[in-house]
Amino acid sequence: MDFSLTAAQTKFRDEVRDFLDKEVPVERESIYGESTEEEYQFGESVSKKLVEKNWLNLAWPKEYGGAGLDQVDQALFNQEVGMRRAPRSGGGLLVGFCLMQFGTDEQKDYYLPPMSRGEISWAQGFSEPGGGTDLANLQLKATRDGDDYVLNGEKMFTSAGLRSSHIWLLARTDTDATKHRGISMFLVDLKTPGITLTALPYINGSLGAMTHFEDARIPASALLGQENRGFYQAMAALDVERSGIERWAGVSRTFDELVEFTQTTQYNGKLVWDDPATKYKLAELRVEQEAWRLLCWRISWMQASGLFPNAETSVGFSHGTGARLRFAETSMQILGPFGTLKHASERAPLLGNIQGLSRESLHLHGAGTREVHRNIIAQRGLGMPR
Repeated sequence: MDFSLTAAQTKFRDEVRDFLDKEVPVERESIYGESTEEEYQFGESVSKKLVEKNWLNLAWPKEYGGAGLDQVDQALFNQEVGMRRAPRSGGGLLVGFCLMQFGTDEQKDYYLPPMSRGEISWAQGFSEPGGGTDLANLQLKATRDGDDYVLNGEKMFTSAGLRSSHIWLLARTDTDATKHRGISMFLVDLKTPGITLTALPYINGSLGAMTHFEDARIPASALLGQENRGFYQAMAALDVERSGIERWAGVSRTFDELVEFTQTTQYNGKLVWDDPATKYKLAELRVEQEAWRLLCWRISWMQASGLFPNAETSVGFSHGTGARLRFAETSMQILGPFGTLKHASERAPLLGNIQGLSRESLHLHGAGTREVHRNIIAQRGLGMPR
């Protein structure tokens, strides 16, 4: 296998690095486990500059405001952004994928160009208070009434709800169908009467929301794709989310910083690096990091080749989730009590990134629990029965 970049890819990567050097100084890089309004506003400013360079959605077709590049170029960009831990707001990656795959021409023309200009932002309305990890068990109802649908129910953990203009959601449209088949996908303006949001604080200092729908009337044109096929459309979109190269890059950089720390820091008069147990632990972590990197790049290669990775994305995501958790736990063991210090402390190693990462790594259910991914790997990857 040849992992070398073409001349064009190398040039693009260097342009991204130059951009990040200029626009994201070291003191403005994100810190794991810390999320502030100031950081969010800075991320918004970075995204506006990405719009100016036509880099907000690199792999989108040019007619919809994208750059017309492929998924390898997108992965190169995401890798550099992750390595720099650069704050930025999203470009609607998953919604854009669903629009291009399942949307009408009118929906594509209406939503995609403004999204590429950063004029429309999206929250994701999947999780519900009583749904647990079973997405197909959702209870938000969308009842057809003439030329409209009427929404009633709740969504939980709407992470970007308080800062978004629209919500991309799943709702039950057929209560008599089996639970996977009676779900539809909708694109909804959050200013719609009958929709209210309640702030939901997260452990990292950011604010999510609970989203309430009470007789919220939306036009039938808000339906994205086929009625009662929303669950399957969402599964296709989540495969895009799970490629994971940006998440790997941030963790990989933190690993390199930890190695440097052990080589330059003394505990009890000895370099941390000189402890054989520490070397053994770091070697194990490096193996996991490298495997994670290759899994991410395989997914990007498949996407750039016109393939639709499914079980492959679950393999990458499940491995990456475990690798991140084990890295955080091992790092805390190596750093000892100092590892618990937060960013604000002068004595916090690695600016407090290990402490923050240890909290974030406990979030094991984002984009599906590891049990869900193992089921996908077994059933769709290995052909085993349910």
